[in-house]
Parts: sequence; structure tokens; C-alpha cells
Amino acid sequence: MFMAWLCSKNRHNINWHVVLWGVGLQFLFALFIFCSPVGGSLFNWINGAVVKLLSFSQAGTSFVFGPLAVGPGSEGPMGEKSIGFILAFQALPAAVFFSALMSLLYHVGIMQKIIKGFSYIFTQLMRISGAEALGAASNMVVGVEAVFTIRPYLERMTSSELCLILTAGMATIASTVMAIYVGFLKTQFPSIAGHLVSASLLSAPAAIVMSKLLYPEDEKPLTLGQVVAGHYHRSSSWVEAVIKGSNEGVKLVVGIVALLLSFLGLLAMVNWIMSGLTQMTLQQILAFVFYPFSFLMGVPLKDVAIISALLGERAVATELVAYQHLATFISTGAIVNTRSIVIASYALCGFAHIASLAIFMGGIAAIAPERAKDLAKLGFRALLGATLACLMTGAVAGIFN
Repeated sequence: MFMAWLCSKNRHNINWHVVLWGVGLQFLFALFIFCSPVGGSLFNWINGAVVKLLSFSQAGTSFVFGPLAVGPGSEGPMGEKSIGFILAFQALPAAVFFSALMSLLYHVGIMQKIIKGFSYIFTQLMRISGAEALGAASNMVVGVEAVFTIRPYLERMTSSELCLILTAGMATIASTVMAIYVGFLKTQFPSIAGHLVSASLLSAPAAIVMSKLLYPEDEKPLTLGQVVAGHYHRSSSWVEAVIKGSNEGVKLVVGIVALLLSFLGLLAMVNWIMSGLTQMTLQQILAFVFYPFSFLMGVPLKDVAIISALLGERAVATELVAYQHLATFISTGAIVNTRSIVIASYALCGFAHIASLAIFMGGIAAIAPERAKDLAKLGFRALLGATLACLMTGAVAGIFN
């Protein structure tokens, strides 16, 4: 928060009510999840439910891809042996299943009720605009698609509101891609699903805090203090909802593959150039930048260098690569301290990287082209806010673990 305050657009106009309530909500959520018997039981239930749902997705994956879908140490339904880990066939297809499931839950109205509940909490307690609260709450469940829920308000949003929408989008993760991260880590870290759900929950108020520190409100939002209704396109039947969700899941998977192919290739090129000039890669340079933050989050000293490297990797190579490498570090024994694993899981849980910035800015600009110029000015400030929000969530997780 001090770093966000230092980088603030106007340090004399910060709404400390929003900041204090945001921090308070993070601690209240964390106390409920980590310290109360009810919260602990709910955490375990959510973790088990997500893992079970992930096992259901394997039915379609095994049928379509056969032996290619069998992960290391597992056997297929017909006794197929694994030929090793293949991202495209063993992790990414789960996103299609979860996308269809989320579409079905939207069709029956369950997700709207959850989003409305959190939106009400943010609006009433933090006194932010209804459009901001709705956008932040939606991003806890879906990714860039969350902007469609606030589509009617984008044109007349203040710059501070837009900054918050961008920050919240990059500080949280979508439920569809969460399945991929669970697939990476469920063997090495069995409670990962519950931790990822609670991380996204904690990061929403953190994103609001960081955004309002970096870009305080200097205008009067149109929906200030109002609880606004989301803009949803309802399918005509549950069958259409499943079809639509599946198709969107396929687009998501193709987008992830395209992103990894291009960004990892470009990163390799940049690292080749930088290695010749500085004898260091971009990830190694960023690891030094994140070193003090990893220490401040509470990571044990012997693991600070590794966690810092993962955070630097997330910033340029996406959280997908960072989570995959986290799983490798755990399985090889490079990280054995549970506290380090938990903090890393929370701090990496967000789309806070360059590729995501382009996706979110492009997505909002496509819906509200008249705001493209404003988005260009806000982009990197929002990316900084999202990164700091994820680190703040990691720090809170470190306090309670």
C-alpha cells in the first residue's frame, strides 16, 4: 500500500474510507476462511468440489485424446499409460468443461446472485460506485468477459472507475482458467483449489484498495452509492447455454495457446538479446525487483529467491507458466515449506502481466471505443495496481498461514 501511495496520481485526494474498508474486508474474509470452523469446512468443501469437477472433465478429455490425456503417474480408463505431461491435452481442455459449467450456472441464475451479493458488500461498505463494485465482483468469477456486465456504464465512467475495472480484472482470475492451475498442482498441493478460490476472493478488495490509492476519484461517478444490475445475455435453454459455454471455452483455450506460443517465443528472443548485453534474462532482472516484496509477504528466507523468480516470470510469461514451474519446484523438492507454497499460490493468483493488460484494454476498447485513449493512459498504472494487489493478497495469506 505504501508503494501504491508513493505512485499515486494525487496523494492528497485519497479516500481513506475505501482503503480502510478494503483492508478490513480482506482480513474479515481471511479470518473466516482460515480461523473459523465454518470457514474451514467451507474451504475444504470447495476444494473437494473443484477437484471432483475436474475429475468429471477427464471423461471427455480421455475419450477425445486417449493416451495423450493421461497425466504422469496415472492410468487411462482403458489402462493407457502416460507418455508424460502435455499441457495442450491434459490441462487446457478442463477450461472448456468449466466454461460450459459456468455458462449453465449463469443460465439458472446462480452466478448472478453471487456477483450481486459481493457487489452489494463493496458498494455499501466501501462506498464506491455501483458499476465499480459490479465490475470487481464479476471479475472474481469470470475474466475479460466481466466487462459485458457493466457494458451500459463504460461510456460514462470516470477515469478512476476505469482504472479500478482494469486493476480488478488483472488482480483476479477467471474460474475457467483456475481449473488449469488446479490440474498443475493438485498432486503436489492437494488443497490448491480451495486456496485459489479464496485468493480470488481476497484479491477483489485488494484491487479496489490499490486502484484507489494509485488513481483517487476526482469526479462524481454516475452510480456512486447505487447497487446496479448487471447486463447479462440469457440463453434460451440449458442446451444453448452449454453449447455457448463450450464454444467460448474453445476460444479461450485457443487464445491461451496462441498467447503462449507468441509470448514465450518473443520472450526467448528478448532474453537472447539481454543475455548478450547484460548476461541476465528479463526474468532474472525482475526476480531482483520482486525480492523485497517476497520477503515482505513473509516467504521464508531460503525460498525468497525462488518465489521472486516465479513472480518475475508471471509478469512477462503469464501466471500459467509460473504455476507450472511452481508445481515442478514442489515435486523436485526445491520448495518444501508449506508456508512458501501457500504464499506463492496466492501471490501468483492473478492476470497481472503484460499479455493480460493488452487483452483487457483491447476487450474494453472494443466495447467502448470512445474510451480507448483513456485506457491507454491508465493501462500500466492498472497493471502496477494489479501486481501490488496480488502481493497484498499473498501478504494476508502469509499472516494466517
